[in-house]
Amino acid sequence: MEYISAICSDIGNVKKVNQDASLVLKAETEIGDVLFAVVCDGMGGLEKGELASTTVILGMQEWFESIFPNLLYYNFTYDALKNSWLNAILELNGTIRMYGEQTHISLGTTLTALLLVNGAYYICNIGDSRIYYLKDGVSQLTRDQSFIQQEIDMGRMTEEEALYSKQRSVLLQCIGVSDSVTPDFYCGEYMENSAFVLCSDGFRHEISNEEMWNCLNPSFLDGEKQIEGNLRYLIDLVKSRGEQDNITATLVSVK
Repeated sequence: MEYISAICSDIGNVKKVNQDASLVLKAETEIGDVLFAVVCDGMGGLEKGELASTTVILGMQEWFESIFPNLLYYNFTYDALKNSWLNAILELNGTIRMYGEQTHISLGTTLTALLLVNGAYYICNIGDSRIYYLKDGVSQLTRDQSFIQQEIDMGRMTEEEALYSKQRSVLLQCIGVSDSVTPDFYCGEYMENSAFVLCSDGFRHEISNEEMWNCLNPSFLDGEKQIEGNLRYLIDLVKSRGEQDNITATLVSVK
């Protein structure tokens, strides 16, 4: 399968610093092309959120380049991948937390990571950045580790109430804030002529799944420049509707 990707990020309407960070890496392997994409959203209410998100991005890049090849060729199982990701995340969590303690500041970041290998996707998620799968419509693959999602799950808040809740930015998990962190993991199969969207929460607050589908339908995406242009259109739309957060989206098209 062929992967075509693009990243689009914007500081947004209000903030002075873009605390989002992202990457897309591809590799040719003996079992075909492999793709690894990550989006991190540095915590806007905390100091140095951009440092936390960049630290995690660099750490996950190091994981993909140094640890993943050995894992892929000698011990690639879902459990082995989860353990490998968890070890990398716990190390990054400790590094960021130690820096915060030494400098007397609070910093943290979300993480959503996508690995595509031989027709299967693998996801690691911490916080409320998301991954969507686009194929005959839009499906949300991750579940937010957030206070309002917990309230919805417990039946104490409706989806509509969540849209206007002042607590919608309160997370239950993020990297760098506490001694421990517990990622959610997901896996499944994907098909040709489909796409994945990884995004920070600023991207999806002010647009609907229908608007996302109409603009990012993989059947009509042709090349990196068009993908980037369509992402930019949606980001400008989000900004025009008053979104106050940083806005980042990555799209991976599978041909």
